[in-house]
Amino acid sequence: MIAPLHTGAAKFPQNLLSRSRQAVSPLFPAGVLKGFSSIISRKLASHGFGASMAAMSSFPPQRYHYFLVLDFEATCDKPQIHPQEIIEFPILKLNGRTMEIESTFHMYVQPVVHPQLTPFCTELTGIIQGMVDGQPSLQQVLERVDEWMAKEGLLDPSVKSIFVTCGDWDLKVMLPGQCQYLGLPVADYFKQWINLKKAYSFAMGSWPKNGLLDMNKGLNLQHIGRPHSGIDDCKNIANIMKTLAHRGFIFKQTSKPF
Repeated sequence: MIAPLHTGAAKFPQNLLSRSRQAVSPLFPAGVLKGFSSIISRKLASHGFGASMAAMSSFPPQRYHYFLVLDFEATCDKPQIHPQEIIEFPILKLNGRTMEIESTFHMYVQPVVHPQLTPFCTELTGIIQGMVDGQPSLQQVLERVDEWMAKEGLLDPSVKSIFVTCGDWDLKVMLPGQCQYLGLPVADYFKQWINLKKAYSFAMGSWPKNGLLDMNKGLNLQHIGRPHSGIDDCKNIANIMKTLAHRGFIFKQTSKPF
């Protein structure tokens, strides 16, 4: 006879169900065993374990250890100024197993070709002149990114990581274009990425014309912070990724190799 199941402890062993099945399988017919498993599942659910177990089972492993969420803000005006220069450089390190933010890199950048921000740029991004005056140049910021990547263990060949952007502009156009203008090399880790718009369209079956706003709306998520703030946009990207991952979506590289 099987003893009654007591589930009063705050933590319940995750492998109890499989162990129980193994223990009783030689003793009971398949139908009885199935009913026994059902009873255990109901017991777990009644004590709040059902939801967490379901959540874990619906969260498949990703192909990458870390996702590096990036969203530049750059000098701009109407009509557009050339060349555009990066003025905000944020990166969030997202754990590929938990989809939680583990580390943040965030710096403002001093533009050199057009050092004075336009009123349009400030209104769009929320970045005022005092936030970029006296800040490091792009070359210096890129050096600090590399130091941060090393400190976080992201340069280890055994660690799989990839950048994630809301569109292809950041790493296909903006960074390589400015680096070419300034005669700076582009690190290899910036040469492959996931375009979140493409990932979202694969997962949801519709293209987000308005970017983050459409993706948040499509997933019933509250928009975080200020639109066109680089660091806030990164937080929204991370939140969208976490939601898609919990729905079972596995992220893949969307960029073509350089």
